[in-house]
Amino acid sequence: MNLLETVRSAIEAIVSHRLRSALTVLGMLIGIAAVIMTVGLGEGATSSVNSAISSLGTNLLIVTPGSSKSSGGVQGGFGSATTLTYADSLALGTHIVAPAIKAETPTTMSFAEVKAGTKNWSTQIIGTTPTYLAVRDRSVTIGSFFTAADVKKQTDVAVLGATTAEELGLGFDPIGQTIDIGNLSLTVVGVLNSAGSSGATNEDDMVLLPITVAQSQITGSDSVQNIYLEATSQGTLGTAYTEASDELLSMHQIKTPSDADFTITSQSTIEATATSVDKTLTVLLAGIAAISLLVGGIGIMNIMLVSVTERIREIGLRKALGATPAAIRGQFLVEASVLGLTGGLMGAGIGLIGAVVLPHFISNSIAIEWWAVAGSIGVAVAIGLGFGVYPATRAARLAPMEALRSE
Repeated sequence: MNLLETVRSAIEAIVSHRLRSALTVLGMLIGIAAVIMTVGLGEGATSSVNSAISSLGTNLLIVTPGSSKSSGGVQGGFGSATTLTYADSLALGTHIVAPAIKAETPTTMSFAEVKAGTKNWSTQIIGTTPTYLAVRDRSVTIGSFFTAADVKKQTDVAVLGATTAEELGLGFDPIGQTIDIGNLSLTVVGVLNSAGSSGATNEDDMVLLPITVAQSQITGSDSVQNIYLEATSQGTLGTAYTEASDELLSMHQIKTPSDADFTITSQSTIEATATSVDKTLTVLLAGIAAISLLVGGIGIMNIMLVSVTERIREIGLRKALGATPAAIRGQFLVEASVLGLTGGLMGAGIGLIGAVVLPHFISNSIAIEWWAVAGSIGVAVAIGLGFGVYPATRAARLAPMEALRSE
């Protein structure tokens, strides 16, 4: 019996038991679809996180305050202290002190209700400096950004995120219109370009104003939550880190680096950590989904064992007519492979459809990885072969006379 005849015979055997074969294929289908969509979700999440981190800026270092401690001795988390000031940021921007730092920008943040006419909207209020655009890799699409003179003179001006301008109903040209934050009235001078979301933060939903105005009129403190530092290049990122650390230790009169009341994190470190976490979760979820493939493989073994039992007389007759054990074994292995391949192809199809449809119902994107699709189909066939070996071997070992005598 040639290969084509073997395949035809195998397909006929599968089709003759449609329901049983369909249920066996279903187990493989679910496993393959789950693996493809799980890997896609993981890759999509990794891509989204990396994109969000990249949107922070390039060659970036982020300086945050250390942890605070209450009067009762309760330790707060990193960033909860008020140890960084606007003066610290200005010092780090001095090229004589830190030549590897190209630019710096401090930010002080709070949340408040913003009013514009009859509209109101709660959003984040960010006090910063004109260098914010360069360091955070942003731009203004309408109007302009406030200037260094505005910061120095504490001019009551503001730049809005695209979402904020829309929610406040300021129309296509909000320049010159007034918004109110409590008792503070600000004139809108610009609207930022759209940047999407960065983690849980919508980069298009914010009000930016001169840091001096924010500190004097809103926060009432000269502390800042973050200082963003842009290195002159990727190669000088380490030097910029050292220069920033040394300068802050000196300004804060701290002699031992381990006692630093601030933390400096590089953009690459954040990205590597986030990617590592995403990859770990992807492997974990894919491993759980792969259990379905194991169940599907057991289903294939089960149906093949049943098939061998039902077809003992057929096997005996074929062997009596000269069929070799290799031919018998090959027929059953082909049947198992066809079941695995069918489940793999159908599972890949369901997985691809799910990758297109599912993002419409969830907030995460699903990145199609073709290596995962091809690999899953290959694994499905391999599982079919692997779990079909024992039933095929059992069929090949049947003695012709004993098989023919069986009822």
